Amino acid sequence: MSTIEYTVTGMTCGHCELSVREEVSGVPGVEDVEVSATTGTLIVTSSGPIDDAQVLNAVDEAGYSALRVA
Repeated sequence: MSTIEYTVTGMTCGHCELSVREEVSGVPGVEDVEVSATTGTLIVTSSGPIDDAQVLNAVDEAGYSALRVA
């Protein structure tokens, strides 16, 4: 299992979290998604390597911006 953390900007509520969760869950290889509007974090768990660009694009599709935490 691999876990990657992202910082998401623009989320303010549970609906925001749900939108991000739904979009990111559709990225191939993603096993679990944890989102917090309070902390502005997105934690993605996968069974193998995932494409950062696809995760970032999924967040963008939900209407928000994200950066991978180094």
